[in-house]
Amino acid sequence: MSTFTRRTFLQTVAVAGAAATLPPRLRAEMSKDGLFPAGPNFHTSARASVMISGGTITKDGKFTDAVRAAHRLHYGARKKILLVLHATEPDKRDADEQKLKLLFADDQYETESLHHWTGDEALKKIAGAEAFFVGGGETFLLLRTLIETGQLGAIRERVLAGVPYNGSSAGSNVAGTVIGCTNDFPVVDVPTRASIGVLPVVINPHHPPVGAPDYAERERKIKAYLRLNPAETVLGIGNGAVARLHEGKITIEHGPAFYYHGAEQTALPEGLCAELTALVTAPA
Repeated sequence: MSTFTRRTFLQTVAVAGAAATLPPRLRAEMSKDGLFPAGPNFHTSARASVMISGGTITKDGKFTDAVRAAHRLHYGARKKILLVLHATEPDKRDADEQKLKLLFADDQYETESLHHWTGDEALKKIAGAEAFFVGGGETFLLLRTLIETGQLGAIRERVLAGVPYNGSSAGSNVAGTVIGCTNDFPVVDVPTRASIGVLPVVINPHHPPVGAPDYAERERKIKAYLRLNPAETVLGIGNGAVARLHEGKITIEHGPAFYYHGAEQTALPEGLCAELTALVTAPA
């Protein structure tokens, strides 16, 4: 057996083995969406409303002014937010919930964290949620937990039905099609990189602004990723920056943000983003 054939065989066995460890319901969900292996994974509807930020959304113990304005725009009259804190280590989730509760309370939002419920009770909380906020931390831990609990598909279904999704850092990553340009270490194994897929791009959060010491290195790494994944588009989004999909259009509410596709790279101005909006309506 040649080395290539053996490697291919072992990879196939590994993927099949990962799939076999999942409950039948989750295997069916992932097969339905083509997630073994990862295929086209963008899901949208006319009602989908998705907001992401690059991370570091607070200053002096409060949400930044730009983030607060984006919350008011995005959540509208909805005042009850379900927090999804699976990216945080389990023993830190209570403390993170309390921090976010105080931050959101400044603008009269009520919050509760999904980590207090498991199994069908957690799925019921998702089914009844008015709005979501998916927090930052370890992206691979977040993705694995969403897959293992069946919550990935449940959240996607609610977003497509019109429930606003808001994610920061790791929570931004999982809104995209696949986990490809995260800055995180793969601290846990995941059966697939395919994610919730309610934005038509791969997300790179914490993207440095032009002129920052690490800007050129981040640009180099993303372009290297795209040489190996030429069909994908990457949205780089900086700390405190906000991008939003609403009514079929993607806007940059607050920068910095960057568009990458193939060898092309450009800084995105605030306002309607034609390059990303075109991906929302592009044929599959």
